[in-house]
Formats: sequence, structure tokens, C-alpha cells
Amino acid sequence: MNLCLFDLDHTLLPLDSDHSWGEFMVRIGWADPAEHRAGNDAFYAQYQAGTLDVAAYIEFATRPWRERPAAELAQVHARFMRELIEPAILPPALALVAHHREAGDRLAIVTATNDFVTAPIARAFDVDTLIAVELERAADGRCTGRVAGVPSFREGKVARVEAWLAADGARLQDFERVTVYSDSPNDLPLLEIATDPVATNPSPALAVVARERGWRVLNLFSPS
Repeated sequence: MNLCLFDLDHTLLPLDSDHSWGEFMVRIGWADPAEHRAGNDAFYAQYQAGTLDVAAYIEFATRPWRERPAAELAQVHARFMRELIEPAILPPALALVAHHREAGDRLAIVTATNDFVTAPIARAFDVDTLIAVELERAADGRCTGRVAGVPSFREGKVARVEAWLAADGARLQDFERVTVYSDSPNDLPLLEIATDPVATNPSPALAVVARERGWRVLNLFSPS
């Protein structure tokens, strides 16, 4: 069996689901437009620069919703999926995932976005394993605003993948091929452990690295 790991935002999706969720909360009146957009944009700039303070971001990003009842959250997230995410799940991305599934590869989505936002998205792609930033939960199930365990960001993605495999008694070295798809230089630690790194819809910075290293480039959402 081969292993295939997909980043999510701007890789399988032509948008950033975390940033989009923030904008959605503003739209439905859960977050103050000026304050939340300023913070959301500032943290997104940190992410793009590779300097994201994950703990600070999670505290900020969950603040508008973490005290809301579970039933309300489920209803609003379903609306978010219908209105923003499902229209952005495009045939080329579905076909790419299906190709690796049909080849018998072991699949996982590995994302720096939190598990609350991304779990329904992984299900929409029919990928059983989601490695995301895990939100700490209180005894009553509510989000505390803190991160549980190692955040799946930069080197943390590699650590989380290794831990996931180890739980099944496996190692990266057990796979003949390890394919990683990502758009971002934040994922260089993960791309560098792949036998088949694929710069997917790459940012300008990752496109430079891919060209220098001879990595395959895949443009899912625009002509190659």
C-alpha cells in the first residue's frame, strides 16, 4: 500500500476554509465585522508568512462560537457547507482523491485548520482520516479555546502523521511511495518526507521551490 496525504485549503479547495468560516461568522452576525476581519486578516497574513501563533489564533477564531449550543453550531456549520464549501468542492479535486482511493492508497487530509471546521469537509471528500488542529474540549463538550496536543502546522504535520501511523504500528518508511499534495511553503517539512511531492496550485514561493527541486506541479483549478 502507498500513502497519500492531501493539504486542504488552496490544495483540494480553491479557498481557505478557516478564513472563510471567519467571514461567514461576520456575515451571520456572530462576530463584529471590523474587529473580526482585522484579526482574521492579520492571522492569515501570519500563516502565509509561516509565523502563525496557532494557540493565539485558535483562541481568537473560536471566541465567537465556543459558548453556543451544539445543535446551533451543527445547524450553522451545515449552512456554511451548503453555501460556501460544497460549491467549492470541484470535480478535479474529487477526481484526484478518487484516483488515489481506487489505486488502494491509504489516504489522509492533513490541515492546519481546526477539526471543527474541517471534519465535515473531509467527509465531503470521502476521506476517513483527518489530521487537523484538535480543539480542546471541556467535560460538557464545549470548546475551551485551546489546542489539544501538537498543532498540525509546519513540522507539526509530520509529527502528527507519524503519530497516526505509529498508532497502527506503521512508519513512513513502510510505504513504497508517499505522495504529498500541497500549495504552501508551510508544508515543506511534509513535502520533504514524500517520495512524490506535488506542488498543487502552488503559491509563488512554493512554485520557486518546486522548480528548483524538480517537483511535479499540478494546477487543479486552472490550466497548467
